[in-house]
Amino acid sequence: MTTPAARAEGLRVAILGAGMIGTVHRRAALLNGAQLVGVMASSSERSEQVAEQWQTTPIARIEELADLAPDVVHVCSPNGLHVEHVESALAAGAHVICEKPLAIDTLDARRLVERARAHDRLAAVPFVYRFHPLVREIRDRVRTGDFGAVQLIHGSYLQDWLLSPSATSWRVDSAVGGPSRAFADIGSHWCDLMEFITGERIASLTAATAITVPQRPATAAPTFSAGDATGPLVEVNTEDAASMIFRTESGALGNVTISQVSAGRKNRLWIEVDGAERSAVFDQENPETIWLGGEDRAEVLQRDPGHGSAEQRRLSTLPAGHAQGYAQCFENFVADVYRAVKGSVPDGLPTFDDGLRSAQIVDAVLTSADSGGWIDVPSMQHAPSSIC
Repeated sequence: MTTPAARAEGLRVAILGAGMIGTVHRRAALLNGAQLVGVMASSSERSEQVAEQWQTTPIARIEELADLAPDVVHVCSPNGLHVEHVESALAAGAHVICEKPLAIDTLDARRLVERARAHDRLAAVPFVYRFHPLVREIRDRVRTGDFGAVQLIHGSYLQDWLLSPSATSWRVDSAVGGPSRAFADIGSHWCDLMEFITGERIASLTAATAITVPQRPATAAPTFSAGDATGPLVEVNTEDAASMIFRTESGALGNVTISQVSAGRKNRLWIEVDGAERSAVFDQENPETIWLGGEDRAEVLQRDPGHGSAEQRRLSTLPAGHAQGYAQCFENFVADVYRAVKGSVPDGLPTFDDGLRSAQIVDAVLTSADSGGWIDVPSMQHAPSSIC
């Protein structure tokens, strides 16, 4: 891959989207030494406000990216804008980090993979839970055969931020967020993490979805905000919850429950991998430990940069007992993207190929929920990497 020359002051980055996740991207970018050269929010006025707060240049129109000449563009805008924003970033010569879902349909996701390759640009998707150190520990033990053959995989990803009938967001509107909400938003994380840890690939699935709140206010509140939205009620056409049963290409059985309406569950991604010899549990809300089970014993393993797999130690940026979590995952993800832009090849970096894979699974879930049957999930036609 042709990479931009490393600058002493760090990479020049622009951020498209200034909501909650845009703020997370900004923090990770600055902590990794990037120079923020521009931001675009939901309107010209909002862009001006955020640019003043962030001490950078407002972007009023997407065409202005070319003049800014960023090395990397972080696409954090609503899902329906991802295609336009990614294509504009690539046309401006930038490498891209695009929030998931990569696109709201599989054809557009595939097109973005091909565009990134055609432009010879690195293209990454923030499946950041891969960057928990103990996720890498479980993955290493599975890969080295410690678990034996994977036999069963199960878990859930539960939130409650849309439990109230008065809560809503742009994500609820299929015209803006896409035809899937809960599964595309958080089920995608669970499926990516499962396939990343185990090396298994979902071959077929059957799924059901549920809309538990049939009407919500028309005016959206910020994502994860505590305040209620306002305005007249409109019909909801994206799922609040979903359940999926699947088989992998090797024949392992699995299941997962996804919900944004589970009271008291804030961000509980939970996964268990059961092998022929050992099992493991990872809980994203308690990422400092994992449970490891054997037929004769069970143990709780603590994150420790002085022990364990090389990747667990690399990503453990704080000493044992000094809790690190989601923010450090995001920082480590962005650090690996920036290293890749400068020519390194970090292990486990999620790319646009992984975004396409996620789109294929989401599409299969929606098709199965409509038909009530089992749906085959396409196999990847090439090694999952968009690092050119």
